[in-house]
Amino acid sequence: MDYNTQREKLVLPEYGRNVQKMIEMVKAIPDREKRSEQARAVVQVMGILNPQVRELPDGKHKLWDHAHVIAGFDLDVDAPFPAPVSAQFEERPEPVERPKSPIKAACYGRNIENMINVISDREDDDIKKEMIRVLAIYMRQQYLIWNKDNVAEETIFADIEKLSDGRLKVPSDVHLSALSQNATFSRPGMNLSDVKGAGFHKNGRRKRKKQ
Repeated sequence: MDYNTQREKLVLPEYGRNVQKMIEMVKAIPDREKRSEQARAVVQVMGILNPQVRELPDGKHKLWDHAHVIAGFDLDVDAPFPAPVSAQFEERPEPVERPKSPIKAACYGRNIENMINVISDREDDDIKKEMIRVLAIYMRQQYLIWNKDNVAEETIFADIEKLSDGRLKVPSDVHLSALSQNATFSRPGMNLSDVKGAGFHKNGRRKRKKQ
């Protein structure tokens, strides 16, 4: 038996083994003009196999780059774009710095902390009062996603003051409207309508089909 594990490793698996074989055959063609012609044909096939790349603004350039990569950067042909060098694909990206300070309240997340800091630095006016009210509504929604079925507005207001280290006080005339009894909030990535449509109960078990 001929197993894939015993074959040469695929350089770019999305194009398959046949494309890799075709490129190896193109490299073996002695005549440069014929080799370039066949290389263009292989790149067209690659575009059919990977249409999401072909449809990009620089899709044709990327396909030729992929052909050079599959060829081990040893494809000597007349291409419409300069051949890439292996060093371009070996460079490691710059690390993205992550915030070092811990999140004060996981149920709210860092974005709400950032919003509180922005609002706290603003001078008192009607716009700031409205921003606090909208912030409180959003925080209540986040609270209900991860915690209890109901929460008093005093709890949300106290959390705002706590997360702002006392810099942000909720005005006494700011109140949250009552929630509808049918209001539901889903965790990120979990849409209850999608779950029901997929044939699942709320508890995650699949519904049995009627006989």
